[in-house]
Amino acid sequence: MNGEINRLVQGFAGEHGLHATDVQALAAILDAQEPMTPGRLREHLGLTSGAVTACVDRLERAGHVRRVRESTDRRVVHLHYVPDARAAARTYFRPLAEAAATTCARFEESELTAVLRFVAAMNEELRLMRSADR
Repeated sequence: MNGEINRLVQGFAGEHGLHATDVQALAAILDAQEPMTPGRLREHLGLTSGAVTACVDRLERAGHVRRVRESTDRRVVHLHYVPDARAAARTYFRPLAEAAATTCARFEESELTAVLRFVAAMNEELRLMRSADR
């Protein structure tokens, strides 16, 4: 599953002149509960400040995000997904969402609960491994 999703991400990245990491950044910006900043994006992606700056520069040049200084503190920059780019991403990834919904419909709720518990536990173990490496 991870491999197939990575191939979809690579396809989107290739069509838009982006890197796979750029697509991860777009997903983080889209899913953020509060306005995303370059610092939070750096933490989320585990990149250096310079790498995040290069990533945001590519995304901005490609028309996917814009930097906005919305605060009285001019040092604070928020990253916003450009509406037209958001629509393009949703259109591209809609088949993935539909496939997930179709697949989920094939399982009982108790089965999906068990799968969710497994995936959450696996993600936690992987996070712990990553934390131990730092």
